[in-house]
Amino acid sequence: MRKNNTEKIGKVIQDYIEALDVNGKLKEVRLIRSWEEIVGKTIAKKTDNIYIKDGKLFVEMNSSVARNELSILKSSLINRLNEKAGDTIISDIIIR
Repeated sequence: MRKNNTEKIGKVIQDYIEALDVNGKLKEVRLIRSWEEIVGKTIAKKTDNIYIKDGKLFVEMNSSVARNELSILKSSLINRLNEKAGDTIISDIIIR
């Protein structure tokens, strides 16, 4: 016997995530995990640390050449990251 108030588990989980208001944080985590896919293996290997704080992506690099390359591509990289997230998550990139 099926109850009338049943919902699919995916919908219930999505509603729960929205209720906790962690959807933005999940998008940030997905962006960080897709860093290699977005910038390529070469740049990803030169990345020591990456995190997002207050809409800014902080990237610590171990190569001055890679740091310079990212600086040149900064605005297009912001667009690609936000496109990947499906939302405006990143407003600036701080490269160290």
